[in-house]
Amino acid sequence: MSDLVIIGGGPGAWSCAVTAINRGLSCTVVTTGKKFSGLTKAHLITNYPGIPEISGEELMDRMEKQARDMGTEVIEGNARQIMPSGDQYMTLVGNDILTSPAVVLALGAARPKLLPGEEELLGHGVSWCGTCDGMFYRKKPVAVLSAWAGGAEDAEFLANVCSSVDYYTLQPHEKPSDERIRFVDGKPTALRQENGQIVLTTDQGEAAYSGVFIFRPSVAPGTLLPGLQLEGNAIYVDRRMATNLPRVYACGDCTGQPLQIAKAVGEGNVAAISAAQDIAELRKGKQA
Repeated sequence: MSDLVIIGGGPGAWSCAVTAINRGLSCTVVTTGKKFSGLTKAHLITNYPGIPEISGEELMDRMEKQARDMGTEVIEGNARQIMPSGDQYMTLVGNDILTSPAVVLALGAARPKLLPGEEELLGHGVSWCGTCDGMFYRKKPVAVLSAWAGGAEDAEFLANVCSSVDYYTLQPHEKPSDERIRFVDGKPTALRQENGQIVLTTDQGEAAYSGVFIFRPSVAPGTLLPGLQLEGNAIYVDRRMATNLPRVYACGDCTGQPLQIAKAVGEGNVAAISAAQDIAELRKGKQA
């Protein structure tokens, strides 16, 4: 259990972690790794104050090292869902659940583009978590649509449970080595429910399954944390970087324009300060 769980691995997340540690909070950062960050692709950054010239990858490495050296716990994985439980939040990461009184969303600007029919069928034959829902499809045929190596791990788990696993690649990544998994060509384009099954449409035809599992290195904010208020594609925050949910904050590109490193770092700092204040108030109320 940590005082603060931060979802993301960009400048806002590391800035938030550094300030949180300085404020006496225990802190866990959940990140899918820098390879999914657009900043690491920046060959040269010339507008970050105090550092006239630096590559995006080096800047990220420095920020992460500073946070780790100060005591930040870092977990590489995909945060699938955040669920309130009393005055705590439970963050599902892989097969683990992280518990904390406060959460900071530093998700970046990227938004996963869902397939037509995906959101409507979520929980009704479509799932984003193999270890959570795999047993519902015991000895049944399923499909895995994966955009990253995390999906390969879940596919191998499903191969132990389901009668068959067809694997479709959404983005290039290291594929599972389990011989029970069948790799299928074709780009998925849509999903629909028909006669109690999920019909997957690709550019090469259609196939029906009892269940379809979809894995990406990011989850849409409103799906990650139901009830979260958005303004267009951005997460709504006030000047304290607080969202509409108690002790949930957001910082960086996920809060909207401008998409600048300096903005993300400043917002991460404010989010950590706000979290420290609100956690102190929460604990004071419990002692009263």
